[in-house]
Amino acid sequence: MYHLPVLLAESIEGLNIKPEGLYVDVTFGGGGHSMQILNQLTSGHLYGFDQDKDAETNAFDDVRFTFVPQNFKYLRNFLLLHGVKKVDGILADLGVSSHQFDVADKGFSTRFEGKLDMRMDQNNPLTAALVINSYAEENLSSVLWKFGELPNARRMAQTIVSARSNKPIHTTFDLKEAIRKHLPRNKENKVLAQVFQALRIEVNQELNVLELFLNQCAGLLNPGGRLVVISYHSLEDRLVKNFMKSGNAQGEIEKDFFGNDLSPYRLISRRAIVASEEETEQNSRSRSARLRIGEKK
Repeated sequence: MYHLPVLLAESIEGLNIKPEGLYVDVTFGGGGHSMQILNQLTSGHLYGFDQDKDAETNAFDDVRFTFVPQNFKYLRNFLLLHGVKKVDGILADLGVSSHQFDVADKGFSTRFEGKLDMRMDQNNPLTAALVINSYAEENLSSVLWKFGELPNARRMAQTIVSARSNKPIHTTFDLKEAIRKHLPRNKENKVLAQVFQALRIEVNQELNVLELFLNQCAGLLNPGGRLVVISYHSLEDRLVKNFMKSGNAQGEIEKDFFGNDLSPYRLISRRAIVASEEETEQNSRSRSARLRIGEKK
């Protein structure tokens, strides 16, 4: 299986699916969430977006389904291309799929030796190797601090720059070796995960893309339509939380002349929904998952 869909029942319930409605799964992947949406549609239609070529092989042969091989930052444009101006629900399962982690060549995993690639879209000219080998020390430190939330980002950047001056850092194991002295024995995997997360976010401009996507959602949803987003780290979750609370990245609620809240969404759950103990035992990826649901006012 491509990967186990995280918070599957909770996210499908959160969409509040109408059998005749129009829905979008902007992170199609293995189609796990999409399959459940499709199961509840009669005359409705589902659009699945994914920029990963591997995901396209999972597309359904079903008249109620359309696969769109694009990054979800282009959501509005490509829905318009298919004649769709408004939808009844949008689902996003952010982050990297288990499948991508398990393909060594993509360089997402700390477990396997592979090229320092980390591109979701193979047409992207920027790779993790380019970031590691060509970014100035100050810029590299900024990436590790902002996107990996690493307290020793500056010292780690110095170490990387020193190591690459001896020989280029080409693979995931080259990188691990270069920063070994910054990996505490009991926290090695945690720190490595933070480093890899930082590089992945920089390569794919994930937070910029997420903000572009979230900016489009309120305008695309019909009144009563639902936005359902699963995020996996605090940087993503903060953005999602702010947009659902206020309709903007800053989380600042605007009010009209009469003092009424102008936020486009009604929160379905005040707090983020997390995976059950049973699910976290079956699927370790679900441990860090946070699900938020907003209904278009």
